[in-house]
Amino acid sequence: MQSPLEEEFDRLLRAEAMAWLDRRTNRGTASVTRAELADFTFDGTRIPLVDPQQGIRKPKQLSAALSILTTYTRPGRPTPYDDLPGDDGMMRYKWRGTDANHSDNRALREACRRNLPLIWFFGAAPGVFHAIYPVMLIAEEPEQHQFVVDLAPLAPGHLATDHVLPESPAERAYAERLTRQRLHQPVFRARVLAAYSTSCAMCRLRHTELLDAAHIIPDSEGGVPQVSNGLSLCKIHHAAYDANILGVRPDLKVVVREDILLEKDGPMLQYGLQAMAGMTLTIPTVHANRPRADALEQRFEKFLAAS
Repeated sequence: MQSPLEEEFDRLLRAEAMAWLDRRTNRGTASVTRAELADFTFDGTRIPLVDPQQGIRKPKQLSAALSILTTYTRPGRPTPYDDLPGDDGMMRYKWRGTDANHSDNRALREACRRNLPLIWFFGAAPGVFHAIYPVMLIAEEPEQHQFVVDLAPLAPGHLATDHVLPESPAERAYAERLTRQRLHQPVFRARVLAAYSTSCAMCRLRHTELLDAAHIIPDSEGGVPQVSNGLSLCKIHHAAYDANILGVRPDLKVVVREDILLEKDGPMLQYGLQAMAGMTLTIPTVHANRPRADALEQRFEKFLAAS
């Protein structure tokens, strides 16, 4: 049982850690390195936000876990843990091992019992993480050695003390949509941007806040959230790609729609769009992260049909 002073210290530390992340990541839009996460200080004491060796971080100053981590796995390699959605559309986070009484699992259980907000770090590249926060552990599933994670505890209708299976397909679809919005999309973006060295594959713009991860094959058409199905594009080129104003051939050449090439307007049209015609995409050095030729071909056929 914690004293009121200990509970207040815990609350303030978590609040400051998340405010610090807001500043470091531009409110969750940018990634953060392991070295940066080791520099967090509170009340004059350095308290790293991730453990150097393990996925569950419980600082000695706290009695419950502060953060959880999913490591970066190189393309094509198996993941050490399967942190996946359940039938309720919510994510799961695996225990450390299978011993319910391991200190790390007890730290997670304490965070769950007290409805404490945590930070979930997802590996975007070696030593680089995307932070999702706040999240809450709202239930434990001992037989599966895992906890249920609410990724949107502050959203309308979300109560950390209530965990029931959705009663209708619409409710499950809502939960899955929240999971995609809160987790899959930002993590996909972080991994794509990291693979493309945080620059637009077309114009080389390097301002993180102006970059998106564009799907080659959209989610709605069965596209998977893998780097090889993504392109790092600035917002103008992402919008133009989605609107079929420009396309990308399987050989990575950019094609601009004919009517756009003939149009006359200001410098954005001339230099932002027309000048892209014939450009070759800059792609990741890691072969497994490069855009799949079959996906590019499928998407380019859609561009031709729209043209």
